[in-house]
Amino acid sequence: MEGAGYRDNDVLLHWAPIEEAGDSTQFFFSKKDTSGGDSCTSEEEPTFDPGYEPDWAVISTVRPRPRHSEPTRGAEPTSPRGSWAFSVSLGELRSIRRSKPGLSWAYLVLVTQAGGSLPALHFHRGGTRALLRVLSRYLLLASSPQDSRLYLVFPHDSSALSSSFHHLQLFDQDSSNVVSRFLQDPYSTTFSSFSRVTNFFRGALQPHLEGASPDLPPAPDDEPEPGFEVISCVELGPRPAVERAPPITEEEWAGHIGPDGHLQRVPELKARIFSGGLSPSLRREAWKFLLGYLSWEGSTEEHKAHMRKKTDEYFRMKLQWKSVSPEQERRNSLLHGYRSLIERDVSRTDRTNKFYEGPENPGLGLLNDILLTYCMYHFDLGYVQGMSDLLSPILYVTQNEVDAFWCFCGFMELVHGNFEESQETMKRQLGQLLLLLRVLDPPLCDFLDSQDSGSLCFCFRWLLIWFKREFPFPDVLRLWEVLWTGLPGPNLHLLVACAILDMERDTLMLSGFGSNEILKHINELTMKLSVEDVLTRAEALYRQLCACRELPHNVQEVLGLASPAEPQSPSPAASPLPLSPTRAPPAPLPPADSATATQPDSSLEILPEDDDEEGVDS
Repeated sequence: MEGAGYRDNDVLLHWAPIEEAGDSTQFFFSKKDTSGGDSCTSEEEPTFDPGYEPDWAVISTVRPRPRHSEPTRGAEPTSPRGSWAFSVSLGELRSIRRSKPGLSWAYLVLVTQAGGSLPALHFHRGGTRALLRVLSRYLLLASSPQDSRLYLVFPHDSSALSSSFHHLQLFDQDSSNVVSRFLQDPYSTTFSSFSRVTNFFRGALQPHLEGASPDLPPAPDDEPEPGFEVISCVELGPRPAVERAPPITEEEWAGHIGPDGHLQRVPELKARIFSGGLSPSLRREAWKFLLGYLSWEGSTEEHKAHMRKKTDEYFRMKLQWKSVSPEQERRNSLLHGYRSLIERDVSRTDRTNKFYEGPENPGLGLLNDILLTYCMYHFDLGYVQGMSDLLSPILYVTQNEVDAFWCFCGFMELVHGNFEESQETMKRQLGQLLLLLRVLDPPLCDFLDSQDSGSLCFCFRWLLIWFKREFPFPDVLRLWEVLWTGLPGPNLHLLVACAILDMERDTLMLSGFGSNEILKHINELTMKLSVEDVLTRAEALYRQLCACRELPHNVQEVLGLASPAEPQSPSPAASPLPLSPTRAPPAPLPPADSATATQPDSSLEILPEDDDEEGVDS
């Protein structure tokens, strides 16, 4: 490899993975190029067909494109070596993470000031210490006091030290169309946009390190390294066993209705819906309450008056777009765009369901009309791809255009942030999910991180449309009505995601999967999950976290156990009352390799220090 030119004194690190029989060095320093050439990116080479609509496919074998890449001389653009090569300015580095001891070979992950992580640098024959030693000539490398595997990077001019923890951007500035780009090309979009999330929330469990006095990492030749690495984590107790209850019957629901139609003992009723769901015959009525269309406190007469008012309001909004002539619509590009997108999405929404099958199905027309009317109801948001998936089960249950519209509006009040251009809500949820998983299962997080999957990008679709495409249609109805209760806290859907990953942890970690295999495996779970098993595990995870007296405050916030202004130590007595029947936890936990294995105790993990200079060849 050859060096580039230079500008000021900015030093570049060039990286080009070697072939097995290659004789090139793995890293190389030069002054920064002033030519301003465009980044070199490899052509996409999808080789995996997910088996369903491409805009919802999360898997392909497209390689992630590093943001800081420049042409690497001596490597063909289509070769594996050239496609993974990149260059980065040392001034843009924020931190460096080392691999966990005990892996087959060592790796380093470089994190930029913008929060992005470059492709992991894998060292099959050792060399991580040598690279860190060379980097220390140009930078100050400070061991994080909270994480022995994390080196914080500062320039020799350490004036940036005090402010270096304040300016992390998780996403590129141009994130307004990330949902559309995800639906069109989900794999490459999530890797280019969401790979930054992991590196920001990696330290979220610990206080910021402002003002800390960094200690330089010991040079390998200057002093011996300790024989053991001690990693302190949150100590979780045994996971409680939880049993789901049977669905609420019509007789049980009738027992909560007073003489004038008022619902009585509403908290008890919600708790029952959480623990068992609803009988199918009750959904048409009960969903109106769960989604805020009808008030839990209203009488029968009040509900009738409210529904008459809402019916008039709906048809007034519907008339707004119905009365637009084709000539007017040609001059209204926004309405025309919404109509075209809605027609396309509706034509392929749940077409295997008997309620929507057939070319002239009236249900499709209702979906179309409701979604166009929602554009009149919420001008700022309009229609975004994926909303038809949320409306379809509601219309299926209510089988009434007006009721379905207002129930859909109630659902959108909960999830409208998922579809906003800024994508702040999706960023926050991905970060919160990573935060929970880091507490529940640090080894799984480390494994995913080592396989370039630590951003949890495969969870994007889960959170965007609340697992609509992951479960069979009847299971989606049960899952949503449980989530709509708001119990046991505001983010049960995040614990559902944790539960699915917990169920698959052994398969992921013991199968030697790489990033593509991990994503492929997660995608192939579609329609194979049991909603009752997932909900049972999600509640068990919640109770396990609530029982921890040293739960970090930011985790308490995610679970709804504490407000930002009032830290508290949760305890079993302070957590909500049991929502599902519980049993005493089993005496010995099952082994980690069993089908029902629980998270192993991670309060104190003592591991032999790795010697990556003696790396194992793959």
